Amino acid sequence: MEVYTTEDQQVEVIKSWWKENGTSVIAGTVIGLVGLFGWRYYNEYQQTSKETASQAYNQLIQVLAKGDDAAFAQAQTFIGEHKGESYSELAALQLAAAAVKAGKLDLAEQQLDQVVAQGDESVQPIAGLRLARVLGDQGKFDDALAQLDKIKSEAFKAQLAEVRGDLLLKQGKPEEARDAYQAAADAGGLQASPELKLKMDDLALPTNVNAGAPDA
Repeated sequence: MEVYTTEDQQVEVIKSWWKENGTSVIAGTVIGLVGLFGWRYYNEYQQTSKETASQAYNQLIQVLAKGDDAAFAQAQTFIGEHKGESYSELAALQLAAAAVKAGKLDLAEQQLDQVVAQGDESVQPIAGLRLARVLGDQGKFDDALAQLDKIKSEAFKAQLAEVRGDLLLKQGKPEEARDAYQAAADAGGLQASPELKLKMDDLALPTNVNAGAPDA
């Protein structure tokens, strides 16, 4: 290691080093400061955007309660403006529910299909179950059953079996529906869905099943 014994030599070394590296040091400092303040600005912007989206979403829920075409159009605009965000997916689910109540099954199918295809994996099974019901209401039983087959989450095992039973019953297949309801009960569906027992009673199916844990 080279040793500098006099102050003059040390000064000359510093001058030489600064001449070679000073520009990059300044640039690095500036970039660091820009990055720091840029990151803070980004975080503040993100927080503000989330709060704005939350308020807009809450207002949208109130509007959707009207169940008219204007409300549906506003919801679709909100979904488009917030595409890729969780509020967009939640709004699509709410719009689909309102559309079903209004008898607009095509609109409900469209919204649910988008969430199933592009939504977060945490909401895809929920959208898939609802989509299967909507398809069943439209008489598209093969498509509805195929949609159920795509849902692999164990947390929804009981719900899947119950919806399958509903679809089979609508098709006039009570024996297969009983088997599906039995599978739902064995998976803990009786705790999660009080209606399941009524469906089983209507088909004269005994309910002495294993008491599984309720579904998540």
